[in-house]
Amino acid sequence: MDNRRLTHVDESGRPRMVDVSAKAPAPRRAVASAVVRIGREAFALLVGAGLKKGDALTTAQLAGIVAAKRTGELIPLCHGLSPEFVDVRCTPVAPDGVRIEAEARVVGKTGVELEALTAASIAALTIYDMCKAVSKDIVIGPIQLEEKTGGRSGDWRRAQE
Repeated sequence: MDNRRLTHVDESGRPRMVDVSAKAPAPRRAVASAVVRIGREAFALLVGAGLKKGDALTTAQLAGIVAAKRTGELIPLCHGLSPEFVDVRCTPVAPDGVRIEAEARVVGKTGVELEALTAASIAALTIYDMCKAVSKDIVIGPIQLEEKTGGRSGDWRRAQE
């Protein structure tokens, strides 16, 4: 049997914030990704700088960075970290997609996985917003953690498929 337990639930099943007050700060890094399928027409406009709302890739990049910095305000039991580095890369992938990769780093008492995942998610939603006038069948996903380093649980990397 797996002896790990849900860390955000106490013994009686009530939600709780994990106490990290006694932990020493350590370098932590996380990378998350998202895929957005926007359709061929929207893709052509996106790569040709023809979207009426403007530069979707730069807007998504900035939105992802801002979102990573505000993760603790969005996720109820998430610690309020101040990431020391956030990078969001939005890459068009023909014929109809955008791949988003978000990286977050901090020296802290808890990991930055949620900051990286939030950055990727909000960047994806921003692509959606910028392209929705052209395409109604946009699909977001998967959104997933790709790798993380640091912390008690050690390093982890998603297996390549």
